[in-house]
Amino acid sequence: MYIPRQLEPIVKKSLFKGKIIIIYGARQVGKTTLVKKIAKDFGKSFGYLNCDELDVLSQFQKANNSIALRQMMGNNKLVIIDEAQRVRNIGIKLKLIFDNYPEIQLLVTGSSSLDLSNEISEPLTGRCDEYWLFPLSVKEVWQKSDNISRDRDLEKWLIYGSYPEIWNLESNEEKSIKIKQLAANYLYKDILKFNEIKNSETILKLLQALSLQIGSEVSFSELARTIGVSKQTIASYIDLLTKVFVVFSLRPYSGNLRQALNKKRKIYFLDVGIRNAIINNQNPLAIRDDVGKLWENFIIAEKYKTQLGLGYKTNLYFWRTYEGQEVDLVEDKNGELIGWEIKLKRKGRKQPKDWGSYKNSSWKEVDKENYWEII
Repeated sequence: MYIPRQLEPIVKKSLFKGKIIIIYGARQVGKTTLVKKIAKDFGKSFGYLNCDELDVLSQFQKANNSIALRQMMGNNKLVIIDEAQRVRNIGIKLKLIFDNYPEIQLLVTGSSSLDLSNEISEPLTGRCDEYWLFPLSVKEVWQKSDNISRDRDLEKWLIYGSYPEIWNLESNEEKSIKIKQLAANYLYKDILKFNEIKNSETILKLLQALSLQIGSEVSFSELARTIGVSKQTIASYIDLLTKVFVVFSLRPYSGNLRQALNKKRKIYFLDVGIRNAIINNQNPLAIRDDVGKLWENFIIAEKYKTQLGLGYKTNLYFWRTYEGQEVDLVEDKNGELIGWEIKLKRKGRKQPKDWGSYKNSSWKEVDKENYWEII
C-alpha cells in the first residue's frame, strides 16, 4: 500500500524548473517508491538507472564524456538515478548531463549525504535542489485516521518505528524481525564500510550508549572515557551517524541569558524502532522503564522530520539553566520562541520562571492527548 509522502507535491512542483533534484535519505525509507511514483505521474516514459546494479554502475564509471552519458539517458525527458552515491565522480557526470542536455530532468537519490554531498558540492553549485526523505511521519500515516486508530497504533510506533516496510506488516513478530534486519543491514553493514570507521566495536558501543542517553545531555568527553577512545573519534563518529540519517542533535538555546547552558547537546534517533533494535528491547510499554525517553524522542523526531522534510530550516533546540530549569523542545519561529514540555501523561506543571524572561515566548505541555497539534 502506497502512503502519500509530504515531499511528493514539493518535488513535483520542482520538476523542469532548471535544476537537478536530489533526494537524500536512509535506505528503506521509500526513496525509490517515491521517485517512481513521481515519474509515473509525469505521464510520459522515463528512465530508471539503479546504481546498485553492477552493470549500471559499470556503465557510469566508463562514461567519461557527455555523449556516452547521453546514451545512458536514452530519449527520456525524465531520468531517475537511484543510489547515485555509488558512482565515482558522480557530481562531474551530473554536471555534464545538466550543462549539455538541459531538457533532461534528473531525479537523483542517495542513501548517504556524506558520500553524495561531498561529490556534488562543488560541481553542482547552483544547479540542484536538495530534499530529505525520512521514515514515515505520523501525519503521513494517520492523515485520514480517527483518534481511535491513532491510539491503537501509537504503541507499535513507539516500539517498532515507522520504516514503510515495518508499517505494512501485520504481526508484532514480523515487525520485530524486520526492524532487527534493517538495523543489522543498514547500521552494521552500510555504516561500517566508511573509511572513518576504524573499529566496528567502537561504533556499536557508541550507538548503544546514545540509545541509552536519549533525552539527556551528551558529553563527548564522557562518552570517550566510557568507550575508551578519543573525544575527536566520538565527534567524528557522531557526525557520520548524522550524515547517514541515524541520529540528529539539538543544541541548547541560550539567547542572552548567561545562566543557560551552551556546551552540551542532546542526541536523538530519527527512528525509535532502530533505537530499540540497537539495545534489543522491544518489550511492551507497560513493562519498560524508558517510556518517557521514547516519547520525548518520538515527538522531537516527528517535529524534526516534518520541518526538514518540507524543506524548512530546523530551528529546534532544548533549554536548561544551571539552576535546573528546563524546556524539552524549543522552536525559534520567526523570532517567536515556543517551548514544549513533553510528557506522555500531563503533569500539570507550570512554566519555568526564567523562560518568561525571553521576549515573544510561550510554553505548553505536550502529552498523549494533544501531541497531534504540534507535529
